[in-house]
Order: sequence, then C-alpha cells, then structure tokens
Amino acid sequence: MTRIHELIDRNAAQRPDRPAIRDCDGATYTWAEYAALVAEAAALLESYGAAPGERVLIVAENCLALPVLINACSRLGAWAVPINARMSAAEVARIKAHAAPVVTFYCGHISREAQAHAGAAPEVATAFGTLQVEVGSPDPERVDGDPAILLYTTGTTGDPKGVMLSHGNLLFAAKASADLRTLTEADHVYGALPLTHVFGVASMLMASAHVGAMVELVTRFDPAKLYQALVNGANVLPAVPQMHALLMAHAEKTGISRLEGARLRYVSSGAAPLDPAWKRKAEAFYGIALQNGYGMTESTAGVSGTRNAIGDPDISVGPPLPGVEVALDHSLGADADVGEVLTKGPHVMLGYFRNPQATAQTVQDGWLRTGDLGRIDEAGRLHIVGRAKELIIRGGFNVYPPEVEAALNDHPDIVQTAVIGRAANGDEDILAFAVPRAPGVVSASDLKAFAAERLTGYKRPTHVFIVDALPAAATGKILKHRLLTHFADLVQG
Repeated sequence: MTRIHELIDRNAAQRPDRPAIRDCDGATYTWAEYAALVAEAAALLESYGAAPGERVLIVAENCLALPVLINACSRLGAWAVPINARMSAAEVARIKAHAAPVVTFYCGHISREAQAHAGAAPEVATAFGTLQVEVGSPDPERVDGDPAILLYTTGTTGDPKGVMLSHGNLLFAAKASADLRTLTEADHVYGALPLTHVFGVASMLMASAHVGAMVELVTRFDPAKLYQALVNGANVLPAVPQMHALLMAHAEKTGISRLEGARLRYVSSGAAPLDPAWKRKAEAFYGIALQNGYGMTESTAGVSGTRNAIGDPDISVGPPLPGVEVALDHSLGADADVGEVLTKGPHVMLGYFRNPQATAQTVQDGWLRTGDLGRIDEAGRLHIVGRAKELIIRGGFNVYPPEVEAALNDHPDIVQTAVIGRAANGDEDILAFAVPRAPGVVSASDLKAFAAERLTGYKRPTHVFIVDALPAAATGKILKHRLLTHFADLVQG
C-alpha cells in the first residue's frame, strides 16, 4: 500500500461486514459502508476543486465526517488539514491564511464551535453529516511533496507551523502502533483523542485501520461516558493523564475504587511524564498495566513505547519502536547523561509547509531534533526529563520540571501540576501550579512542606499556586507557555 485510504479499501474487501466506526451519535458503520462513504466524499471534494497538492481544511471535533474526509483527500491526492473547532477564531484564521485551502468544511452538525467558525457558509447534506462549506481558490503555486495530512502544531505564538506527514509516515505509524498494542480486528478502541492531533489520527485511527479494529469516536471527553463504554465493551484505551485522572475522580465520587466487569486489555498514557505513585494508582484502578510512550507531531506520534507487566516500576517511555533510531545530543551542556533526543526513521515528517528554514533547523541529515531532553538507561529505555526550552537553571543547577511535578503529584490531594521557571534577580524562580482533587483540601504551604521532604533545596518550588484547572489543548496536553498569562493575577499578586 502507498496511500492511507487503501487501508479502508483492504478492510472493505477482507471484512466488509465487520464494524469499522461507531460515530459520536452511536451509529455503527461497517468497513464496506465506510469505504462507500469515502468514495462519496471524494466525489464531493472533486466537485469543489480538490486535486493533487490542494489543501482541504476540516474544522471539526471527532465525528464520522472527519476520517471520511481525510481518506477522501487521500483518494484524490489532496492534503487533509484537520483542525480542532475549539481553536479561537484568530487561530483558525491564521491557519487558513497559511494553508490556503481550496475548500473548507465545518462540522457544525456536531460542534457549536465549528458552526460559529462557519458563520453564514452554505450547508451541504451528505451521508456522513450536514456540513457547512466555504470554497476557496486553487493554489497557483506548485507544491513539492505528497503529504497525506498537514497538522498544525499546538500553541506557541507567532506564525503557525504546518507539519507535513506523508502517506508513508502514517502507514508506518499505523503498523508500529498496532504492533505495540497487539491490535486485532476484534478490538474496540475508545476514540476520545482528537483526530485533529497526531496521537489520535496516527496511533488510534490509522492503527485501528491497519488491522480492521473498530474505533468508537467521542466528540467531547466525559469520564462518566468513558466508564460506561469500558463496562460495555471498549477494550483498548489510548489516553492522556488528564483523562485517567478525571475517570478515577469520577469513579471515586460514585464509590468505585476499581474498574469491574470490563474487558479492558490495553491502556496507555501519553503526552506527559508518568510518576511512580500515579502509575501505581492507575494500575490498581484498571487492574492491568499502564503503558507509556513518546512521540510528537513531527515524528508521526510514535518514537518509543513500553510493554511492561502490571506492577513494573518502570516509568520510562520505553525502547525505540522497531525501525526507529534514537540518539542523544549532549552539546547543550545539560547533565552528563542527559541530552537532546534525536530520532531518525520512516516516522520523521517531510518538513514544515512553506517553511524551509524551520525544516532545516529541525531535521538535519535525517535526524529530527525533538527539543526534548532525555537519557537512555542500561536497558536501552528512553526517559524524557523535560523540554530543552523549559529547563530551569537555579543557582547554577539544572532543574527538570517533570521531576518537581512528580514529587508534587505524590500528594494524595493533588490531581495535576505544572512547573515552569521565571527569571528573577539573575537567577530563576520555580513556579508550581497545582490542581487539587477538591477545593480547600490542600494549601500552598502544605505543598511546599511536602516538596521539601522529597526534593533537594534547589529543586523546591519558590512559589506554589493552587488553581482550579490548568490551560490545556484538546488532547489534554498542558500548555505551559500560557501559564504566566493565564494566571497573571495570581503570579503578579
């Protein structure tokens, strides 16, 4: 296979009557029905000018229309550009200006935010939903490469970066992710991860299509609905720490300490570091091992992953996936065994759209510079210790935020924390933002004392702020670059 839609075609030929997708409204579609919808969507796209090299913008949250349109683009050689409808109007406008789509679809039938972005755009009724459509102009410039998908990276200010992922990138990621999770056609994957993010589209949607497993699409994460889905048969749960924390908090409120009566066989946590106490708590709740992994948009999600047994204290992100190389660059001057994580292989992106300078800075001799700091242990497992840009230097010592966060997360009344540095008097202060399990159960001074028992002096937070919630992307990834502005009143008070 050379293009991602061929996964759908293969499943339609080999297992036409097996379930492929359960939409957010509960309707289930077979592989044969899924393939027919993709064909219908391809004809619709063609009528709006979609052609090889043209971009098709899809403003959506998880729903049937999103994977159908992504695969329809593949049939035509167009590039799918899925973006989360919960982005601000300014963010959507910047991406639209940069991507210059020939047509934009808004999935307002399942998303209020998508409907708001669409404004007065006309509607088109399809078998996969009533969408709003805005027609652009064909791109007069020749665009090099043949990406399957263009994903815009989360969050920093300035010009947006569009990551070009090839069909080869996604097909490799599909197999690697399916193999890591030992997926089969009998599996039922719970799809709360956004398909507008690489984790959802590569490690969930494509991996399931690789083996013919069913994905249940979830528009908005709800811990009560997740619990019910697990009881009702969902058996593969790829998630981020925030989802696990919310599920366990929901269960605790209803008097449930352990997941019972479910056939869950695989659960993973990505996009944030694990700490030992939290991992033990999650495994006690699920009754199976909690797996960890590492990747980013530019690496088509997967770089490494664990296959640990329940109770294994390992909190690494595992060894490199088959076919993936990992190395460390120690030139940043971090601790002796820590360096910037580099990775090479068929998972590395084509580059950044219309940004050759950024591409050249990020991909060098085939090696992707991740910007993450890591170390490799004697067993060959990768440990991520933080972002190079987030490294805090206090009193001349290196402080890695994940280590401080792990210490604070050990507190029984803390659900989630985020730690950053801030310049102060020629040094750096350590600022910790902590979300408690309930209002008033823990104070900032309590947490400072707790940290003092677990961290050496230079690693202890200078300031601790108790907050209701942390700013996060739709994936649950904490947006640390927004902490200072989001909590400006607290920080400056």
